[in-house]
Amino acid sequence: MKQLLTLVALVTCLAGAVPAGAKGHVVVHRGPRGRAVVVHRGFPLARPLPRAIVRHPLARFRVEPRVYLPRVVFGAVVVATRPGPRRIAWRGAETLAAADGWTEVQLDVNQVGARLDFEIGGVPAAISFAEVVFDNGDTRVVDFADKRYSAGYYALLDFGAVRRVDHVRVVARAETATGTIALHLVG
Repeated sequence: MKQLLTLVALVTCLAGAVPAGAKGHVVVHRGPRGRAVVVHRGFPLARPLPRAIVRHPLARFRVEPRVYLPRVVFGAVVVATRPGPRRIAWRGAETLAAADGWTEVQLDVNQVGARLDFEIGGVPAAISFAEVVFDNGDTRVVDFADKRYSAGYYALLDFGAVRRVDHVRVVARAETATGTIALHLVG
């Protein structure tokens, strides 16, 4: 046992030795960061999607996309008057770091509302798309076209009726430093 501990100590010392003149270690990155964004059959966007780092949700979603409704093009309509706290049925937010590049965030909603609002906080963000999955599997994709949007509070999607949203998936990246994206389900 004593010989084994001596051997482990010797290997540890040798592994930590740095040749004279060496300046730290070298990190080699192979291939692009992140992974391909996974979409289901019938996904309405035909353009190539960015590779993204995926942040897994804390809970498994109850519903998978079943039917894709026609896509909606994001209109970048700024909401002049935010709804009061009593009208917000649910709110979820994620922090984006520019160093991460494209990031896929998944927000577990499981609440009822009539529309979704979208907020970009702190710094501008580039957004690829938002995928809203309802409790019956109907799925609506809002196409942001990988464009850059300024910080602000925007109308995202009006459902036309009260519906239960199971979850929302957003692919986005902070343009500089660190910012946030938030979704507000309005009742």
